[in-house]
Amino acid sequence: MTTRATGVREPMSKVDTAWLRMESPTNLMMITGLLFFSKRLELRKLKRVIAERFLAFPRFRQKAVDEGNAAFWETDADFDMDWHVRAAALPGSGDKAALEKFTSELASAPLDHSKPLWQFHLVENYDGGSVLLSRIHHCYADGLALVQVMLSLTDAPKHVRAGRAAPATRAPLAKAWLKRDQGGVVSRLLAPTRAGFSKVMELGEKALAKGGELIRDPALAAAITKEGTEIARELAVALSLADDPPTALKGPLGVVKRVAWAEPLPLADARAICKILRCTVNDLLLACASGALRSYLLDAGEEVDGLTIRATVPVTLRPLEHAKKLGNHFGLVFLDLPVGEANPLRRLERVAASMRELKRSRQAALTFGLLAAVGMAPVALQRMALEMFSRKATTVATNVPGPQMPLYLAGCEVKELMFWVPQNGTIGMGLSILSYNGRVHFGLIADAKRVPDPEPIVQRFVREFEKLALITLMEDWSHDVAAGDAAATLARFT
Repeated sequence: MTTRATGVREPMSKVDTAWLRMESPTNLMMITGLLFFSKRLELRKLKRVIAERFLAFPRFRQKAVDEGNAAFWETDADFDMDWHVRAAALPGSGDKAALEKFTSELASAPLDHSKPLWQFHLVENYDGGSVLLSRIHHCYADGLALVQVMLSLTDAPKHVRAGRAAPATRAPLAKAWLKRDQGGVVSRLLAPTRAGFSKVMELGEKALAKGGELIRDPALAAAITKEGTEIARELAVALSLADDPPTALKGPLGVVKRVAWAEPLPLADARAICKILRCTVNDLLLACASGALRSYLLDAGEEVDGLTIRATVPVTLRPLEHAKKLGNHFGLVFLDLPVGEANPLRRLERVAASMRELKRSRQAALTFGLLAAVGMAPVALQRMALEMFSRKATTVATNVPGPQMPLYLAGCEVKELMFWVPQNGTIGMGLSILSYNGRVHFGLIADAKRVPDPEPIVQRFVREFEKLALITLMEDWSHDVAAGDAAATLARFT
C-alpha cells in the first residue's frame, strides 16, 4: 500500500531539531510504547484506524531531513503503510519474557531515516489477546502530545457498540481525559513553571513591540531586568550542579537496551496511602523508585549511604488542552532521588521536598530555551551541551496520568498501557510511570551495560510500594500521627 505525494518541505522548529540531532548509537531518540488488548486485534483493522486517525496528523506522512545547517519536514513521496504497520510474532512460548525481549530488541534498533520515523508492530496472539508496540521518534512530539495521539486512536466505552466504534468519538474522550487531568500531579507540578515561563515570554513580546521605546519606559525596563536577573540566577544554579556520582547505574554505554515492567498497582491504594502520608501520588511513586534503586545498588555491592542521584523530569510548557498539537514544548528539571536514605518515610519526605522546590523553580523554562539554542548551534557544540547536561543525572523519570476509563481500539479493549522515553547523552536509564483505568503501571528501560536485567528493579518497586502501604496500615502509625509523634514513627522504620 504505497502512496505518492509531492515532496513538500517546511522548516523544523529549533527544539524539534535539537531532539532529532540528539540521537546517537548509544541512545536512540524513540518513544516506545505497548498497548495490551483483551482480545485479538486484526492487522487490517489496525491499518484502517492508523489511516483514518493517526495519519489525520499530516506530520506523520513526513520525513525528518537534516541538512546540517537546517532541518526540514518533507512529505514522503513513497509513503508505504505496509512498512510502517506490520505484523510480528514472538519467539518460543510467546510469554512475558519473550515480549520483553522483543521490545528490548526494537528499542535498540534505529528507525529508518529515509522514511517517516515511526512504526507499529502488532503481535496478534498474546495472552489470549494482542499487543501493539509503537515506536515514534521524539522529534515528532513530546510524550504528552504522543499520549494524546495514541488516545485519538481509541474510543470511550459508551461509543463502542457490538465490537465496533461509533463515529465522532475522539472529542468526548479527549474532553473527559483533559478534564480529569486538570487536578492531577502533572498540572500541579507545572502550574508555577508555566506561569513563570509565560511571564518571561510576555515581557519579551512587550520589549519587541516597543523597540526603541523601551528605554523610555522605566517600569517595563525594570520588570525585564528583574525577570532576567532571576532567570540568570536559576541558570547559574542549574549549570553549577555537580556531575552525578559514578555508580553501577551510570557509566559507559553500549548499543543494547533492556526493558521490563511490573504488574500494575491499584491507583486507589496509592491515593489512600498518600492521604495518610500527606503527599502526592507523584511523590509516593518516585520515592518507591528511589527505594528500588537503593536496594538494587546494595545487592550489587555498592556503598549507598548518603548517596543522592538525580533524575531529569520532562515538564510540559503548554496547556493540557493543546496537547494534541505535535512538536516538543517541554523543558527538563533535575529531581533528587535520595537512594542513600534507608528510612522509607524519610526518603518520601525528601522526594516531596525536592518536588516542592521544583514547583517554585524555572528550570523547565530555562532548559526549553537552551534546547532551542542547541537546535541552532553547530553539531559539535550541541554534543558538548548535551554531554554537560547528561552528566548531571543518572536517569530520566516520567509520570503521565492517563484516562481513568477503559479505552477501545477497533472494538478491542485496551487492558494495559506502558511506554518508555528515550535517554539523552550519557544517561543510561529511564523510569516510566503511567496511570490508566484505575491502575498504575511502572516500567524501566536501561542500557544493558549498566543494567543487564532490569526485572529485579521493577520487582523492587512493587515491594517498596507494599512497604509504604504496610506502614500506613499499622495501628501505631495512626496513633503517632494523632499524637504528632512523627519522629517516633520514623525511628521504627530506620
